Amino acid sequence: MNYYLDVLKKYAVFNGRARRKEYWMFVLFNIIASMVLSFVDGLIGTVDPVTGFGALSGLYSLAVLIPSIAVSVRRLHDVGKNGAMLFIVFIPIVGGIWLLVLMVGDSMPGDNEFGANPKDVPNPMQ
Repeated sequence: MNYYLDVLKKYAVFNGRARRKEYWMFVLFNIIASMVLSFVDGLIGTVDPVTGFGALSGLYSLAVLIPSIAVSVRRLHDVGKNGAMLFIVFIPIVGGIWLLVLMVGDSMPGDNEFGANPKDVPNPMQ
């Protein structure tokens, strides 16, 4: 939960680096929150029959859009890639797979042009 809150505190911070654990814990919490909110949308009847999206899950998705992009850019910085590499996802099939490979990859050792390695900095949450 702390990793999720840390990403939200850095709401629109696109510089620096994000560890693999920070990124994937944020993704995991987003998946869980989206599933819960979709279930609640179904219970209270706020699901649009045309789109299949509910009001609560839609608002949540909009609220975490910028932090999701920001943490993705910081994660790409951690593996030594520019944030613009995020656009590779628009290449059908191959782009999404390549982005996944980059996101699961280990940090670039030492400092790089985007900052110090977050693994080298002691983390009080561990």
